[in-house]
Amino acid sequence: MSSRGRTSARLEHLSESWIREMTRVALECGAVNLSQGYPDFDPPPEVREAAAKAVLEGPNQYAVTWGLAELREAIAENLKSRYTPAFDWLDPDLHITITCGVTEGIVAALMAIAEPGDEVIIIEPAHENYTPAVRFAGAEPVYMPLLPPRYELDIERLRAAITPRSKAVILNTPHNPSGRVLNREELLGVAELCIEHDLVAVTDEIYDRILYDGREHIPLATLPGMDERTITVGGLSKTFAITGWRLGFFVAREPWATGTRTVHDFTTICAPTPLQAAGAAAYSLGEDFYARQLEDYHARRDLMMEILAETGFTTGGTPEGAYYIMAGYEDWNHPGESNDFALWLAREVGVAVVGGSHFYNTPGLGERQVRFAFAKKLETLEEARARLLAGIKARG
Repeated sequence: MSSRGRTSARLEHLSESWIREMTRVALECGAVNLSQGYPDFDPPPEVREAAAKAVLEGPNQYAVTWGLAELREAIAENLKSRYTPAFDWLDPDLHITITCGVTEGIVAALMAIAEPGDEVIIIEPAHENYTPAVRFAGAEPVYMPLLPPRYELDIERLRAAITPRSKAVILNTPHNPSGRVLNREELLGVAELCIEHDLVAVTDEIYDRILYDGREHIPLATLPGMDERTITVGGLSKTFAITGWRLGFFVAREPWATGTRTVHDFTTICAPTPLQAAGAAAYSLGEDFYARQLEDYHARRDLMMEILAETGFTTGGTPEGAYYIMAGYEDWNHPGESNDFALWLAREVGVAVVGGSHFYNTPGLGERQVRFAFAKKLETLEEARARLLAGIKARG
């Protein structure tokens, strides 16, 4: 075959998303979709009304490439008020860029950081987009696992993954898919290694408002010495139940602020303008909204744990943040590896999940686990319970 008939070498060993594939499977067979991490409930009415108003009245044309001023200002105010004085340096005109979701933010960050031959450490289990983002940047991924059942970050294992070619580390907390929230001691260990080895940290903090049992989110950029070597990536999708709006952002000091903006400028130009206007309105909801949201997520988490215990799945603990949990399925007496089981569960039992092996590149990890996403109405979770109970009963 000629070179014209081949795709780029950077696409080798990459495949389409299995998370999104399981949503397609769920739609095909009518399964309850606990695979892809999106809510099946509506965004706040104030946010929807703001979006409708913006579409009808504008703005509907290109925004300034790095985002509507009112949204950048709202994000800056949110970060400064929650983490004062750590983000006092933050200037929304210089340090914040609105992206088409966290996925674009991570890709842009790594393309601004990495050179061919560099290594980027991915702490796994990890979201599927991290490895492609590293490949697109021309770098090589290096995997450092968090081991079940507790998924604690072993600083010495992370230290062992660092080589002279290491350029960056990707960090996600609250963590998808395990539900862990990294504590201050773990984050200080990461910060120490980044400073010692001159690494840049790219942090995925999309679940920064979904934490359980009084836990706090600690942005890595707020720790001593880390503001100049951290690109903080966040977004509105999960907090406001607007995953389809594709509103993310990154926060960075120079030189990363200009570097990431340049990549963003020549890839997506700008995020959807009327939705940015509605996003700015979302930040005016106030603390009562966040309190109600956390109460609702606690109820979903607790019901999910009850369902898993009742239907033959095993877990290493209760999620501390985000809205996922990894669970073992040995009691189902299914001989297949995790992807086989996930496909069987969707088609034969009517509940869609994601095979745990898709979150790992370290051989042997995640092979007898699946991930459940529980950002769903309570009645949706109850329907999943009924189907799983019938399924395991049929298995004998």
